Amino acid sequence: MYKLRPRHGLCTAFFCGHGYSEAFTANMAEKIDRFMQEDPLISLTVGADCICEACPHNLSQECDAAEKVAGYDHAVLRLCGLAEGDVLRWSDFQQLVETCILSQGRLAQICGDCSWFSICDTNLE
Repeated sequence: MYKLRPRHGLCTAFFCGHGYSEAFTANMAEKIDRFMQEDPLISLTVGADCICEACPHNLSQECDAAEKVAGYDHAVLRLCGLAEGDVLRWSDFQQLVETCILSQGRLAQICGDCSWFSICDTNLE
């Protein structure tokens, strides 16, 4: 089972090989490939997860923008009808993200101020 921040359900949907560093990008690509192949159980967390582990903004298991990204996490949880600590299959989580957020045009509402938003917004169209 993997710990996963709810907001990373959005990030993984639009990942196209860009990231904060080579290590972060490699880790993100590896996790997405593994999730797609294995459809593992994930435990939703509002804190450092398996994607954060290679992020240069992860300072001792806390993001240097912790309050901002926790807001994204809580918005995803609320819109998908989930709670921190919920455990579900990766594919079920991805379906909820698609149905409750992406197909409803709610991406900008959640993370429109993210530094990567322009990539996601372009790929959404």
